[in-house]
Amino acid sequence: MPSDRSIQELMPTRFARPSIFTWVILLTFFAFFIQGLIGANVSLERLMKGAANMGEFMSMATPPSVSRLDVIAKAMWETMNMAIVGVTFGVIFSLPFALLCARNTSPNALVRIVAINIVSTLRTVPDLIWALIFVVAVGLGPLAGILAIIMDTIGFCARFFAERIEEINPKPGMALKAAGASRTSVVVGAILPECVPSFVATSLFSVEKAVRSAVVLGLVGAGGIGVELTSAMNLFRYREALTIILVVLVVVIAVEQVSKAIRSRII
Repeated sequence: MPSDRSIQELMPTRFARPSIFTWVILLTFFAFFIQGLIGANVSLERLMKGAANMGEFMSMATPPSVSRLDVIAKAMWETMNMAIVGVTFGVIFSLPFALLCARNTSPNALVRIVAINIVSTLRTVPDLIWALIFVVAVGLGPLAGILAIIMDTIGFCARFFAERIEEINPKPGMALKAAGASRTSVVVGAILPECVPSFVATSLFSVEKAVRSAVVLGLVGAGGIGVELTSAMNLFRYREALTIILVVLVVVIAVEQVSKAIRSRII
């Protein structure tokens, strides 16, 4: 006959009694949630009116207009260029930051703290804010969008690169050190080869993220399809706006599928 202890082990795990700290967190969360609902003035009347307005917009936007499809395609191509160029430079710059942020590759604690704070700052500032800053700095156009994507990509990739570097098996690096290899040789010969698949997967996620971001960045003058979408909406050309939205949807889905296929092969 099974003992009481074995019966307890077979029983499903029960929730432990929440601590005072957990209750404080939950109450704080619900307080912010309720305050957010009240501040947003959410009501059934507004939601029903919004649904009616959305139906009116769709009726005015249907069918999509293809009269300026060549211009839209050119703007979408510019958006893709912004995303690819920005992510490429961002990934390249992320690697040295990641090596400085990781415990097992950073020269010392002070350098690591400084690098972590820089990466955290780049990650904390939204890409839309970066776009506004660079529009002021370099003017309207794709360059502002590229620079914004670079900043955002460094903040995104450097963090995950550093975490992957810290998770590697230290034995190959120790073997190279024992053989008299320099720090650079250890990084190039033992650390980076093991991290490459993870780096590539993270970089592909960055491409997906950058394509979506590049569309939004165009709304503040950073070039690309966002400029065309803003113009179409401001001039009440809703049929053209729907065409732009559909083009963006198709391109984003295509990029995600290609990225998914590449990741599955690599991983």
